[in-house]
Amino acid sequence: MSLKNFKSYTKSTRGTVLVDKSFLWKGKPFKSLTKGKVSTGGRNNLGRITSRRRGAGHKNRYRIVDFHRNKDDIKAIVERIEYDPNRSSHIMLVNYSDGEKRYVLAPDKISVGDEIMSGENVEIKIGNCMPLNKIPSGTDIHNIEIQPGRGGKLIRSAGSSAKISGEDANYTIIKLSSGETRKILGNARATIGVVSNPDNKNIKIGKAGRNRWLGKRPSVRGVAMNPVDHPHGGGEGKTSGGRNPVSPWGQSSKGLKTRKNKKTEKFIITRRKKRN
Repeated sequence: MSLKNFKSYTKSTRGTVLVDKSFLWKGKPFKSLTKGKVSTGGRNNLGRITSRRRGAGHKNRYRIVDFHRNKDDIKAIVERIEYDPNRSSHIMLVNYSDGEKRYVLAPDKISVGDEIMSGENVEIKIGNCMPLNKIPSGTDIHNIEIQPGRGGKLIRSAGSSAKISGEDANYTIIKLSSGETRKILGNARATIGVVSNPDNKNIKIGKAGRNRWLGKRPSVRGVAMNPVDHPHGGGEGKTSGGRNPVSPWGQSSKGLKTRKNKKTEKFIITRRKKRN
C-alpha cells in the first residue's frame, strides 16, 4: 500500500495526498450483500438538525459486513478486496467452501487467494478468528467482541489494532490503541492482525469539494457570527471571542463527559491516555 502525490497543476493538487487504491476491486459490490442507505442530512425524525455540518454527499449502498465471524471450521478463500464508502478500512469478499459468500473486515497484508478460517482450534494466522483465550500474548488483534456472540465492536477503523497482554481467571487482558487496558471474557472472539488501510491517517483532502463528496459541509467559525448566533459572535473589528472557547450553546470546548455506562468500570484496569 502506498500514497499518491500529485503534480501541482492546480492549487488543490499541490497539497493533495491520497491512498493508492489501484489494487482494489474495480467493479460493483456483491449485490445480495448490500442494502439501500438513506442520507439523513443530520436531521432526526422531526426533521430538525441534530448533527451540524452534514448533508449531500455521494449516494452509496451499505455493505453488510460480518462482524460475528461465527462460521466455524469452514475454510474461506479471499475472492477480492474492496473499497467500502461506509468505513475507513477496506473489506474483503470471502467465499466459503460450502458456497456462501460474506463480507468481512480486511486485515493488513492479506492478499486475494489467501485462506482464512474461524473456530476454537485454528492456526494463529492473519485473518483467522478465534476466542481471546486461544490467542497468545503479544498478538495483534482487531474486531474484538465485548460480549461473546454479540459481534466485534472494538478496533475496526483503518490501521488500528490491540494487543493481548495476558490472562486473569476467565478474562483476557487486552491493551487498546487508545492506551486503555481492560479485561474481556476469554470466550469473546477477535480476529488476528492489524486492520487494513493504515495510510488512511496520512490523507490530505486537498480541496473542499472532496469533503463535500463525503457528505461534510463547511464549518463557520463562531467569531465570524453575530452575538445572537454564537457566544463568540459580535464585537468591533476582528476579535478572538473574548472568552474560553465554547460551543454555540455555551459548552466548554474541552468537551462534556458522556460516558454513562458504569457497569463495565470494574473491567477497566488502566484508563486511556488523555490528549491535549
